[in-house]
Order: sequence, then structure tokens, then C-alpha cells
Amino acid sequence: MTMTALTDKFRDYLVLMRLDRPIGIYLLLWPTLWGLWFAAGGVPDAHVLFVFVAGTVLMRSAGCAINDFADRDFDPHVARTRDRPLAAGRVTPEEAVRLSVAVALIAFGLLTSLKNTLALLLALPAVILAAVYPFTKRWISLPQAVLGVAFSWGIPMAYAAVRHTIAWNEVALLMAANMCWVIAYDTFYAMADRADDLKIGVKSSAILFGRYDRLVIGVLHGAALLLLICLGWITGRGALYFGGIAVAAGCALYEQYLTRTREPQACFRAFLHNNWFGLAVFAGLAADYALTA
Repeated sequence: MTMTALTDKFRDYLVLMRLDRPIGIYLLLWPTLWGLWFAAGGVPDAHVLFVFVAGTVLMRSAGCAINDFADRDFDPHVARTRDRPLAAGRVTPEEAVRLSVAVALIAFGLLTSLKNTLALLLALPAVILAAVYPFTKRWISLPQAVLGVAFSWGIPMAYAAVRHTIAWNEVALLMAANMCWVIAYDTFYAMADRADDLKIGVKSSAILFGRYDRLVIGVLHGAALLLLICLGWITGRGALYFGGIAVAAGCALYEQYLTRTREPQACFRAFLHNNWFGLAVFAGLAADYALTA
């Protein structure tokens, strides 16, 4: 294989892992950081923080590769995805599976450096969720719920890594809040693809919710915010934390405005905008702990 061919293949692998589009990394990272900061009562240990940030990047990359493997028969028929490396034939299904497994193993190897048995045990369901989610679009009408669990699993892992135990009264609230948020923003994503999904028979929350899509998203955003407020109250958070929640609420309202016509590109922009929702919550949380420290 020539150097040019190797370079092209490497680039296709990067695109297969969506490293050229980091929005998924951010959306997975924010709740993980929420969990770390709540568990540690502020800035966590640097080693733990590094492992979880790197693990987030790696597991999202592995998930994208297995997602494209699962969708290899669908993506060529969807305008937004037909040029992905696997859909376009530049990467084989076998290569996608091998890449996903290799990246997941690197992430697991990093986690072992913490020497934390509970965190390692919790990593096993995380891998299963990442592998199963891409196939749920064929089986259930709300695959976003499975994605919500997958994208929330870093929260109990964060508590395990920091405290060597799980404070379920806090973790349950934080996971529930994040699951509501994930279903909300991924419904925006599904609204952008709804026409294509209906043609090829893929299930999604946008199809399930139908004309009530924006209403349900608003309810889910509201539920996520209320759960975060409850968690802030029981953990004694201050004004800066609740200020971050207020900014996140403003983000949710703006996304409702963006999608008022349900135009696919606007729905996709609303999905991307949820990065600011997650960042607002984290910024308020981090600033509040920094002030009280």
C-alpha cells in the first residue's frame, strides 16, 4: 500500500470515528464531568480526570464505528450519511468492527490504571450499551432511551472512580436528568432525518412523537432542568450553579425557536446547540464548587 493510500485510509478511520465532528464527544463528556465534579465535591484527581476525558473520546469513537457497521445498509440511502467511509465503501465492515474493538480495549486499558474494581465492573455494561444501541433502531420505537442510558453510564462510573462507592440518591437524579436531556437533543437529530428514516424503515423518537415532537422535547428539557435543580438543592449548591441551570434553560428555549418550522437543517442546528446546554450546567457547577472551596 502506498503512502497516499495509507494516508487516505487513516483519514477514513478518523472520519469513521467522527473525530472530525466532535459534537458527540462534547455531549458525552458534559454529563461525565457533572458526575466527576459532584462526586469529588469540586475538581477531581488529575489522573481520574484524564482517564475519563480520554475514555470519553475513545468510547465515543468506538461507538461511532460500530454504529456505522450497524447502519451499513441504511446509510447509503440517507443524504446526510451516504458519504461516510463505510457507506461509501472506502472502509469494510470488518475494518469497522476491528477498529471499534481496538479503541474500546484501549479505553478499558486506561481505566485499569485507576486500580478501581467497581469502576472496572461498571465498564462492562458500558461496552454492552455502546454495542447494542446502534441496532435498537430496528427493534424499538424509542432507541433514544437506550442512548440515554449509554450516555449516562459514565456518571456512576465517575462516582465509583472518585469515591469507590455510588451515592445512588445523587446518581439516580443525575442519570435521570441526563437521560431526559439526551432524548430531547437526539429527537432534534432524528427530526432532521425523519423523512429518510420513514422511507427506509428506521425507528426514532421523532417518528414516535410525530406532531408533538417539539412539545415532548420541551417537557424533557424541563424535566432535565428540574432534576438538576433538585440535585443542586440536596447537595447544597449555590447561586452560581443555579445560574448555570438558568442559562441552560435559555438554551432550551432558543432551540424551540430554532425548530419552529421543523426545517431539517434548523433541527440539526438545534441538536448541535445542546453543547451549550451541557456546558452551561458544567460551568455553573464548576464555578460554584470553586467559589465554595
